[in-house]
Amino acid sequence: MSTESTVALPLADETRDKILSAPEVILEDQAVMRALVGANERAMGANVIDMRGLAMERLEARLDRLEDTHRSVISAAYENLAGTNQIQRAVLRVLDPEDFNAFLAALRSDLPEILRVNALALVLESAEADSASSVASMSDVLKICVAGFCDEYLTDERGRPSHRPVLLRQVDGGSAQVFGPLGGDIRSEACLRLDLGEGRLPALLVLGSRDELQFTAQHGTDLLGFFGGVFERCLRRWLS
Repeated sequence: MSTESTVALPLADETRDKILSAPEVILEDQAVMRALVGANERAMGANVIDMRGLAMERLEARLDRLEDTHRSVISAAYENLAGTNQIQRAVLRVLDPEDFNAFLAALRSDLPEILRVNALALVLESAEADSASSVASMSDVLKICVAGFCDEYLTDERGRPSHRPVLLRQVDGGSAQVFGPLGGDIRSEACLRLDLGEGRLPALLVLGSRDELQFTAQHGTDLLGFFGGVFERCLRRWLS
């Protein structure tokens, strides 16, 4: 009866010298360290528990979780900063025009690019609107609608009326009345309710995107709410 045993071969002098000259290379290599710890555990036998090894494994798992959290926090901070810069640029752009036509031109060209949306529409309610057609298109961005249209348009994902200043939702194609020919391509939209002051009917600024994940109910609305507040104040000036 013979017993087979594994004999560890000595390290080559060149390899040994490299390790001794820079041991941190091994310490920083997780795969190599795991292999060394595993070899040490096998050498101790099945009946011996290496508490230090268990502690190291738990610390390593905790470090991995901390690194994931760190990356998530940095990513969220970066997105928030990028969103803030985007809204700041949009605010400056709507403050620039010196007449209403220039204001509409900014809505038509610059603002969709700054906000990275595929469609934009300003919807104004009017008591004089034709009741036979709920929305009349004055231009590609300006729509005149009957009184009550805004409340009817603003419904949440369950179809219930929404009275929030900003409503984000996913859609299976946007409204052709609001977006025109581009409506069929819209997969998510942001609806900003606009208060035009006492004695005036409400209005909407609707932003549409082909990306179904750009505007969802899970996203924050603080920045868009601020932009809506600036936008409605600009609009009051043009309508006064």
